Amino acid sequence: MPEPLVSVVIPARNEAPNILPLVAEIEAALAGTPHEVVFVDDGSTDDTPARLREAAATAPVRHLRHRAACGQSAAVATGVRAARGAWIATLDGDGQNDPADIPRLLARAMAAPGPVLVAGHRVNRRDTWTKRASSRVANRVRARLLRDSTPDSGCGLKVFPRALFLDFPRFDHMHRYLPALAIRAGAEVVSEPVNHRPRVRGASNYGTLDRLAVAFLDLVGVAWLQRRGRRPELEEP
Repeated sequence: MPEPLVSVVIPARNEAPNILPLVAEIEAALAGTPHEVVFVDDGSTDDTPARLREAAATAPVRHLRHRAACGQSAAVATGVRAARGAWIATLDGDGQNDPADIPRLLARAMAAPGPVLVAGHRVNRRDTWTKRASSRVANRVRARLLRDSTPDSGCGLKVFPRALFLDFPRFDHMHRYLPALAIRAGAEVVSEPVNHRPRVRGASNYGTLDRLAVAFLDLVGVAWLQRRGRRPELEEP
């Protein structure tokens, strides 16, 4: 494969029906832009591995596999480490993020004067009422405590420099706090409205109670990291 400008990193667990349609949409959206698609199969038990091999036969797709499910954050980290592009675009594997939004977010990120994380903002979410309500509460609490400059930290569509992510501390569920971690690292965070679609294939691997059960400890931990982080400024000796 030629050297990519952007690597699209997608964590996927039991998303076999979504693999090929999602790859086709990414190829259409990034036609003319050097890119690669890096899937991380997080211990799938369905036909996801077969669909990934099929996709790799016709598109610039690379795929890695966790022997057992380790969670979305671990899958994102594995994908970013393996990526070859200077820029990373993350997408959820369920097809609800629209790949057509990637070029706009990438252009805004590349135009920034310094390190930046461009976060998607799902203005019109196509999820269940329960999921939308719980996200609104979580976003308000998180924004008040962390001041992370984004109204929708949970959106899976984000664009940022690979080098920025590699400096982040790693922990479970970190993918929900990438804006706060970017600010801690000295980067700017900006939000862009993005399309959001209902899930039409497969079933969600994450439940509302699963997220709420760990949210408080995560918030406290990230707030602690923010307060303990120091960014040294170098000067000429």
